[in-house]
Amino acid sequence: MAKSGVFVCGVATVLFGFLWFNPVPAEGAVRQYQFDVSLSACTHSLGLLISVHIRLIDMSIHSWWFQVQVKNVSRLCHAKPIVTVNGRFPGPTIYAREGDRVLINVSNHAQYNMSIHWHGLKQYRNGWADGPAYITQCPIQTGSSYVYAFNVTGQRGTLWWHAHILWLRATVYGAIVIMPKQGTPFPFPRPEREEIILLGEWWHADVEEVVKQGNNLGLPPNMSDAHTINGKPGPLFPCSEKHTFAMEVEQGKTYLLRIINSALNDELFFAIAGHNVTVVEIDAVYTKPFTTQALIIAPGQTTNVLVRANQLPGRYFMAVRPFIDVPIPVDNKTATAILQYKGIPNTVIPTLPQLPAPNDSALVLSYNKKLRSLNSPKYPANIPLKVDRHLFYTVGLGMNSCPTCVNGTRLTASLNNISFVMPQIGLLQAHYFKTKGVFRTDFPDRPPTPFNYTGAPLTANLGTAKGTRLSKIAFNSTVELVLQDTNLLTVESHPFHLHGYNFFVVGTGIGNFNPAKDPAKYNLVDPPERNTVGVPTAGWTAIRFTANNPGVWFLHCHLELHTGWGLKTALVVEDGPGSDQTVLPPPKNLPPC
Repeated sequence: MAKSGVFVCGVATVLFGFLWFNPVPAEGAVRQYQFDVSLSACTHSLGLLISVHIRLIDMSIHSWWFQVQVKNVSRLCHAKPIVTVNGRFPGPTIYAREGDRVLINVSNHAQYNMSIHWHGLKQYRNGWADGPAYITQCPIQTGSSYVYAFNVTGQRGTLWWHAHILWLRATVYGAIVIMPKQGTPFPFPRPEREEIILLGEWWHADVEEVVKQGNNLGLPPNMSDAHTINGKPGPLFPCSEKHTFAMEVEQGKTYLLRIINSALNDELFFAIAGHNVTVVEIDAVYTKPFTTQALIIAPGQTTNVLVRANQLPGRYFMAVRPFIDVPIPVDNKTATAILQYKGIPNTVIPTLPQLPAPNDSALVLSYNKKLRSLNSPKYPANIPLKVDRHLFYTVGLGMNSCPTCVNGTRLTASLNNISFVMPQIGLLQAHYFKTKGVFRTDFPDRPPTPFNYTGAPLTANLGTAKGTRLSKIAFNSTVELVLQDTNLLTVESHPFHLHGYNFFVVGTGIGNFNPAKDPAKYNLVDPPERNTVGVPTAGWTAIRFTANNPGVWFLHCHLELHTGWGLKTALVVEDGPGSDQTVLPPPKNLPPC
């Protein structure tokens, strides 16, 4: 018996080692191994997405194979080739559980270089798996592969993944669902079923060509031709009978919707005709529940809601439409999906929800004020009360000289009047190996010249400085960052995403931030905790976090248009004194530059 036990443990060890370092040898095989002290059953089945799962006591290892490939897809009476993962649009959902390890082998068969970001995963000490091209890695070149390996630690809820190079996330994106640890219930009533709702955009033309044309002219590229729900625009668009997402429900039952705004450039209102929803989570952090008729969600954000099928059985539209409170061009078309009660025929015409007015900024501010962290003993809100480092970043548009552009100028964007210049190698590599000349760490803590940020529009002297300039942050220091919108050319709302961290949104307001008065109004008890936050039009947002994750972490506007124009920077968080407080060594298969 002892010999057989040694043999079984040896087999388990060999399997564990093989699958740890060799994630998924071939597509089409889904294999599951489960063992604690002894090895148990092995089952085989077929599937589009490759997935290997190993369970070691309380930790599972999930391995996936993402094949980046071009596929013809038809929408709005028109077919075109798009970049996909495993031929699917949207891409496959990654499922894991809090405490698991995930290995994702990305093999690039498309004509573009590729990198993928696992949006909202903190990647402690492990920026090598974060994904933004030229920030934490060089991209995966055509014909090459890279294994993203990371642990899911202290997080549970809805996140998402997307391409993080060029505008490829227009079609390369999908959901990440992290379940609580085994035996841990949700802090809200258990739903009958759950559904993923991915909100996106669709262009008739090749998105990369659209962007290239705009850049050559020095102007914004053409806006999208439709919004989508789970990749489908819905029946308000032509040729969309087959391109409408439908969700069947039973009367009296409650369902969980995991809503993700994967659109490139639009904040979106979401509502369901005849049904209120209860918000229970944002950006994979539980909230104090509240009920609303409509919600607002910015690009990069996720929101989990409960919806109870408590209306007369019928067919009800789910609908999304942009929020835009300044006079700039936007794709204002409404995408729809269908909430359909069981037994109701498809011939019944759905009813449309009453969406908020496109410019209803008062509703947006009111909605965001209702977002509060759960702050329970099990899920505390550990807000930094003492601040070591105060940062104040102005967010603005600008115009730089461009002799070949249509007006002799090129639209640009900046933080503290600096338009970020992307490097030629990964910033994390340069930081780790102490490579000189790649970036500077003199990004200013505040703008070079204070002015009336939200006063009359400023339309002269709009040139910006350019540089690869980062801010160095001491390990474990507490940071407050105030993001201030400005009226350079025009005011506008901006969703900002910080990689490698969650943060607490302690304050927000309209007008110019007043450092003498506004901090007294902060919520330091149960502010919302998230990874992507909206800076309101002609206003400001204050966030706080503890810089306990060493590495180089991207900070950028999640409107792809503005990111491309330079509205981004990065934070260099220094190593801590302990051996477990330093950046991990890079993986051997890190893509070369």
